[in-house]
Amino acid sequence: MKGTSLIVSVILAVAVLVLYILHFTGAGSGKSKPGGQEGSGTAGALKIAYVKADSLILNYDLAQFLHEEFTKKQEAFTSEYGAKRSAFEREASEFQQKLQRGGFLTEQRAVQERDRLVGKEQEITRLDQELSTKLAEMQQANQKQLIDSLINYLKVYNAAGKYDYILNSADILIGPETENITKDVLLKMNTRYQASKK
Repeated sequence: MKGTSLIVSVILAVAVLVLYILHFTGAGSGKSKPGGQEGSGTAGALKIAYVKADSLILNYDLAQFLHEEFTKKQEAFTSEYGAKRSAFEREASEFQQKLQRGGFLTEQRAVQERDRLVGKEQEITRLDQELSTKLAEMQQANQKQLIDSLINYLKVYNAAGKYDYILNSADILIGPETENITKDVLLKMNTRYQASKK
């Protein structure tokens, strides 16, 4: 459930960032003039391509690696928290039973044990908050890394100025499939990622 949430969050973050960057730093520094002319004064149609950012992220090897690492960390944190919580609940239950059968020699000793358990419960609550914060920070760092990787690669991919704009298909209602460069970009991003691991 949380893994799906991570993927959806990453996809949405990438989509928003791609649109933002393309809007403010889109290729073609000149403003286009009415009638389809570019800012340089040469007549010609805009060259536009699009990518399916969500598909790229879902199938990008780096995204899958980061998701696996996140899941391992999440499972480790859940296990750590669960073990401490179970141990505390067991101790609390033993304390309650001992208290009911009068197992403490003095009331003061019972109060000390209760205070120790209250402190332990607070410690476990703090641990839960710390682990949740670490996971959220890790998820945020993963999203940033994926977005940076995608944007940087699109700049490399379009270094020759092949396209004036590369859009995210999430905002394209109708468009020719010939302008969909998702498969090509994904293949090259994965190839570059695998080469960087060697």
